[in-house]
Amino acid sequence: SIRMDLLHSNGVLIIQHLQRDYRAYQDFLNFMSHVGDPRNIFSIYFPLWFQLNQVVGTKMIWVAVIGDWFNLIFKWILFGHRPYWWVQETMIYPNQSSPCLEQFPITCETGPGSPSGHAMGSSCVWYVMVTAALSYTVRWKEKSAVTLHRLTWSFLWSIFWIIQISVCISRVFIATHFPHQVVLGVFAGILVAEAFEHTPAIQTASLRMYIKTNLFLFIFALGFYLSLKLLDIDLLWSVPKAKKWCANPDWINIDTTPFAGLVRNLGALFGLGLGINSEMFITSCKGKNSCKISFRILCIAASLATLQLYNFVKIPTHTEYLFYILSFCKSAAMPLTVVALVPYCVHSLMRTTDKKLN
Repeated sequence: SIRMDLLHSNGVLIIQHLQRDYRAYQDFLNFMSHVGDPRNIFSIYFPLWFQLNQVVGTKMIWVAVIGDWFNLIFKWILFGHRPYWWVQETMIYPNQSSPCLEQFPITCETGPGSPSGHAMGSSCVWYVMVTAALSYTVRWKEKSAVTLHRLTWSFLWSIFWIIQISVCISRVFIATHFPHQVVLGVFAGILVAEAFEHTPAIQTASLRMYIKTNLFLFIFALGFYLSLKLLDIDLLWSVPKAKKWCANPDWINIDTTPFAGLVRNLGALFGLGLGINSEMFITSCKGKNSCKISFRILCIAASLATLQLYNFVKIPTHTEYLFYILSFCKSAAMPLTVVALVPYCVHSLMRTTDKKLN
């Protein structure tokens, strides 16, 4: 449509301005793009928060998974183009003089562009973290420390918006999103996070509920995809465009395809449910050691160190279905490690140490 083309062309001008005038901040912007990567939720944010507050950690996984699922459905509905391929195919520029947009190793996302998954994932998770931190300061108002509460409130929300704006600018700078796509992602993420502020049932969900939720999310997404495919609408239309217009074929990663994200998130949710409903979790995280600061610090350190080792596990990409299966297993192993395996090992170690001392 004319309005959408105008929106895209204005977005291209903004991208050109950023790439020209903010070249000195390239490393910082690339870093912020990595900060907004949804995969950091499972490998960094979740291990930290779950050991500090299991309610917040559990909510974080649910928000991340459901938010990313909605992001996938929205992308399939909105059919959003990405700048790095749109400028090559649009007909609005005269004499085929399409603008030159620089690409980077993290530019060539293969899914549709609207809304931004990085912006949506970053906003929903940071919203959970900020609201959780502020929940500890509510008591200050009761103790007449109103000024301190207001300062903390202003500081944390300022940090929140600085991070979201930085992530948005970084995604626009690398030409993987138009400005309106990142803005839509931020506010969609906030809405998802706010919805889970009023959903306490996730804290007591059984393993059966986790499995049912996983099956519903998978069947709905797959059914939606197959239904539109029967209508001759290909929801994977963006993948060939990405492969065609990416400046370097090595930058195309199967991990950025729509179904790869779906499988990764379903694995993480299943792993969380398996861990929380395991005997190892009950023995360690519900035992007497769970209240000790030393126990939590050891769990955080061991969890972060162990999860970094998962980065060295490279999943073969030559067979797509095998990649999805192994990706599911790897994603399930990460929260299972944080929730059950590491705390149980730390608990056993501390119990053995206590026996020796006695």
